[in-house]
Amino acid sequence: MTTIDEVIQYLETIAPLHLQENYDNSGLLIGMTEEEIRGVLICLDCTEEVLEEAIRLDCNMVISHHPAIFYGMKRFTGSNPTERIVRMAIKNDLSLYAIHTNLDNVLSSGVNERIAKHLGLEVKSILRPKMPSAEKSTTGAGIIAFFQEPMPEVEFLQLLKERMQSEVIRHSKLLGVAIERVAICGGSGSFLMEDARLAGVHALVTADYKYHNFFDADGDLLICDIGHYESEQYTVNLLQELISRKFPTFAAHCTGINTNPVHYFT
Repeated sequence: MTTIDEVIQYLETIAPLHLQENYDNSGLLIGMTEEEIRGVLICLDCTEEVLEEAIRLDCNMVISHHPAIFYGMKRFTGSNPTERIVRMAIKNDLSLYAIHTNLDNVLSSGVNERIAKHLGLEVKSILRPKMPSAEKSTTGAGIIAFFQEPMPEVEFLQLLKERMQSEVIRHSKLLGVAIERVAICGGSGSFLMEDARLAGVHALVTADYKYHNFFDADGDLLICDIGHYESEQYTVNLLQELISRKFPTFAAHCTGINTNPVHYFT
């Protein structure tokens, strides 16, 4: 018998809750910690369709990267997706757990390390350490990674597109330099622009870049916006692998549903 609490304790040894950003809402959102787990469904976004999938698979715990409940709620009338998700979860005895910026902010077994592995990059260090005074910080925002051999910019963009399954990459002006040293931040990472510049990277890989922020590259590096969902999609596989290795007594499933709310007309 494995309880929800045991899974939570394990996940929080990898990504402790105190590492989440102050705006975040990671942790157990709905459910009782003493309940026995029949199965776990892992997703990037907890949607109504994902909860229906969990019910079909007889999973009574859903672990998402993005919190299903992000803002304060004052009523449950079913007038928006969040209210309907809460109602469905409670009605079907589903426990919802989120592991968001606390998983973003760890070096080992974190979101950004998984991106680096998919791109064939070797991880060097945290980009913006939580504890700047530490000799080698293992927690903080973004990572710095590098290729063993420099790669032409266009080849690098093609690699990004293929490995991260991005339909389109928005990027700043090509600089005509080889890409070797890369900063990575899954999700919204424009706030790390100056850190990337100071670190001397050739490219910053992230998402959710605004039009005017592309000017900030200023000829110093290549900004690559690969899409929010695309940058974090492999977090699902990461969590499934971690849980399956630790708990062989129940099934940990990756959702089969693409929850990306962004679509492209090509």
